[in-house]
Amino acid sequence: MTDSFERVRGVSELPLFPLPLVLFPGVPMPLHIFEDRYRQMFADVSAGNSLFGLSYFDINTATNTRPPVGHVGCAAEVVESQSLPDGRSNILTVGLIRYRVIEYVEAGEPYLVGRVEFFADEREDEALLATRARHVAELFTRIVRAVRALNNDRASLPDLPDADPERLSFLVAAAMELDGEARQGLLELRSGAERLERIGNLLSQVVGNYEERARKHKLAKGNGHGGKHPKLDA
Repeated sequence: MTDSFERVRGVSELPLFPLPLVLFPGVPMPLHIFEDRYRQMFADVSAGNSLFGLSYFDINTATNTRPPVGHVGCAAEVVESQSLPDGRSNILTVGLIRYRVIEYVEAGEPYLVGRVEFFADEREDEALLATRARHVAELFTRIVRAVRALNNDRASLPDLPDADPERLSFLVAAAMELDGEARQGLLELRSGAERLERIGNLLSQVVGNYEERARKHKLAKGNGHGGKHPKLDA
């Protein structure tokens, strides 16, 4: 994550975009900008370092009007944008690095600004991380293979960065069907080993189901005879 720390060197304050979404480092996320305050935010970050913070916040379940001080989010970098005639924008962001909000800053802007500290995973036993990363990569590959079989998709399987456990954990977490709270829990963990263990446990619970469905799908395509049509009596 050294490159990510270099990208935010000298940054202590971030405009914050509260959304009922969780962004992970290294993962792209398209966003549609339409509210006036976030149009202003997007104009400001575009004129500056192209960075803002995406903070998980579901207004439908929250008891406050904004995420609490101390919450963890992910810095987003704007990499592409498309301006629309009415002032709205479609932007593509990529998660860069996690942050914790130390306090809110009254900057006179219509959007939230937080003073933040950035962090990556803690240093842990590399052999343990490597073992758990390989396990997660194997399980996820099996699921992807089964899903592609179900969809009759013959595209090649994705290359997974199992040599980079932190990045692998976030890429797999982003692809999983998880609710916002579960995603946020994974984002907040500073132990890569624990994150990989949680992901591995979740994948282990579903991989058999996917593979069984793929097996039945293959049989159905072959009329239950491995691709050979049965002989019918006249």
